[in-house]
Amino acid sequence: MMRLFARVMLAMCLAVAAGFNVQAQTKPKVTSLGPDFPKAALFVGNSFFYYNNGMPGHLTFMERAVDPANKAVYRNTMVTIGGSGLDWHDMDNLLRPGGLGAYSFDEQNNVIFNKPGRQYDAVVMMDCSQCPIHPQLKDAFASFAKKDSEVVRVHGMRPVLFMSWAYADKPEMTESLAEAYTIAGNANDALVIPAGLAFARVRKLQPELNLYALDKRHPSPAGTYLAACVTFAALTGRSPVDNSYIMGLDAETTRLLQKAAWDTVQDYYGR
Repeated sequence: MMRLFARVMLAMCLAVAAGFNVQAQTKPKVTSLGPDFPKAALFVGNSFFYYNNGMPGHLTFMERAVDPANKAVYRNTMVTIGGSGLDWHDMDNLLRPGGLGAYSFDEQNNVIFNKPGRQYDAVVMMDCSQCPIHPQLKDAFASFAKKDSEVVRVHGMRPVLFMSWAYADKPEMTESLAEAYTIAGNANDALVIPAGLAFARVRKLQPELNLYALDKRHPSPAGTYLAACVTFAALTGRSPVDNSYIMGLDAETTRLLQKAAWDTVQDYYGR
């Protein structure tokens, strides 16, 4: 009986461990934006970004927390349309000189006029939650990932793709989204932020932790923080573990999300 119990427990552990490492079949070619890591980024996407007061804003707080002496240089802006795909955004217009990012605000809400010219170092792009794997929309995803990456480079910035997550009740979306984003990233020499893989990892590690809003698609505060941690790790090359900005979450949850984000980035980039 004890031997049978041991075999069952071992099988369960192996199954869970395998679930932590859900990956795209294709390996990413671009695995870092270093050594010149971006400090200002434009996030183009939809409500997955703007939920919970905007994931890019929480990313800024994380970046400033680890480099307080230079906190003024860290700046993230989001341009979002609810339900939108990449084909809803006019990238060339967004990146026009003197437009977005021409000015920003400091911690005292003073207007800061940024250096004219290239307003951002990188542009992080996310398609609609189903578009990269939808039979009628996936071709548009591939087409606009290419088109927008070219536009971003023309403006002297670096293109980045943000891999979104599966719906709470459709975990099978994870691998398909991971594969679609990785292929698109490789085709356009773009870094891919593996947020969807981090969601899958946390759901296996701690199923009782809710990463979703009531609609089972948008992120809960914990989901937004996890996405910010993954983005921080991917864009800066730094571990989010022990970052002092915790978005009001409890210490245990924060530690879990920070570590899961870092482990996901390390696994995905093959480090």
